[in-house]
Amino acid sequence: MKFRKLGSSDIEASVIGFGAWAIGGWMWGGTEEQSAINAINTAIDNGVNLIDTAPMYGYGRSEEIIGKAIKGKRNKIILATKCGLIWDTADWEKGKGELHFYSDDDTIVDDKKNTYRVYKYLRPESIRTEVEQSLKRLSTDYIDLLQTHWQESTTPLDDTIGELLNLKKEGKIRSIGCSNVNLDQLNTYIKSKQLDVDQERFSLLDKNIIQDGLLDACQKANVSIFAYSPLANGLLTGKFTEQREFGKGDLRNSNPRFRPENICKINEKLEKLKPIAQSHNLTSVQLIIAWTAAKYSNMHVLCGMRNPKQAEENAKAGDITLSNDEIKIIEETF
Repeated sequence: MKFRKLGSSDIEASVIGFGAWAIGGWMWGGTEEQSAINAINTAIDNGVNLIDTAPMYGYGRSEEIIGKAIKGKRNKIILATKCGLIWDTADWEKGKGELHFYSDDDTIVDDKKNTYRVYKYLRPESIRTEVEQSLKRLSTDYIDLLQTHWQESTTPLDDTIGELLNLKKEGKIRSIGCSNVNLDQLNTYIKSKQLDVDQERFSLLDKNIIQDGLLDACQKANVSIFAYSPLANGLLTGKFTEQREFGKGDLRNSNPRFRPENICKINEKLEKLKPIAQSHNLTSVQLIIAWTAAKYSNMHVLCGMRNPKQAEENAKAGDITLSNDEIKIIEETF
């Protein structure tokens, strides 16, 4: 496994990170706790020390599972979580925060139907409350990296950054990150001189961080990038057929990318890349992950791992070096 420092911090994290959205169950058709715990332990055994989660992933469920899985191993783990998405709190005040979406999911708590209003909310007092809740769910007294999950316009960004700096001074967090930003927001974070990570969607099918200037800005400021959805919610694994059906509550049911004709199109492209994968003794999944990691010297790739088999396969991509010619062929194919 390759390791890279998070921005200008002294925190060394594995190139492959355990992306913990799916194990929260929400939008993924539910979760199986023991399988998730086994997946985390398998990832750790295969060199992964970076685990990325968020309160929003299963409404705290993902953090709770991680807290159980890393018991007795905390000093070996780089824990990254987030703040800034809240759901139906009693003290929510009109005009504070922005409505992000309505969540209607019947696989979250004991198969009971739950409907939530989810808000983007980054006021200092809310961030502090979220951190305390995350510390409890994760069964730890510090967070290695705290990221603002989504940005919102009702709270001055300087106020948000100020609270993150306070939490860092207090030792509750070790480093600061942001996520889902535009270039102006990113530059505001960078001006604080304390930003170590920007987490953004990035894959062969999602290259907005290049087109929008985020990658260039991070390179200039020595800010690491966490790439989420590098396999495009599984579409780039090549494991889906045109007949694939997803479970109840799975976000891919309504995603046009998963139409049968598009699955077929993507699989044809992946088939063309098999000679490169085979030359490195890799699966298609590992090749795509390796390409993602190669796009930036400070890139970390967050991979969903719902069971030990996925964890082992994804982790093995963390020690692969592709040639420039191979990278070019992969990009031209897509």
